[in-house]
Amino acid sequence: MKVARHEKIIELIHQYDIDTQEELASRLNEAGFKVTQATVSRDIRALKLTKVAGKDGKSRYAIINNESGSLGEKYTRVLEDTLLSIDVGQNIIVIKTVSGMAMGVAAALDALKWPEILGCIAGDDTIMCAAKTADMALGAAEKLRSFVRLNK
Repeated sequence: MKVARHEKIIELIHQYDIDTQEELASRLNEAGFKVTQATVSRDIRALKLTKVAGKDGKSRYAIINNESGSLGEKYTRVLEDTLLSIDVGQNIIVIKTVSGMAMGVAAALDALKWPEILGCIAGDDTIMCAAKTADMALGAAEKLRSFVRLNK
């Protein structure tokens, strides 16, 4: 039950700009999970959720799931310098890079250990990342775009 609830939390924070534990608890209850604010608080700690600024300037919960809490400088640089496009089809994220850089970008993505990404396969200039669900693929692609400020 906890794993399913955690997956639903990840889905919800990718789908909505949730900024309070009460709002998250309400959305979980609407989805059929009977939770209290205390349960949500424990889930937030377990998932290592953090608050980030949303598009409207209001804070919201997000997953930044690596040890330092953010992308390392070298990974950010690799991603910013080499990414050309990010597209999503169902639960697959297709990332285009400059020629010869796909393996480096895939290694950077793998190092992030985002729970929504199952794994990446890299060629010369294209990466295919499999996400757990279509919604998680959309969320991961958006999160990646926000990190590298890729304007699509």
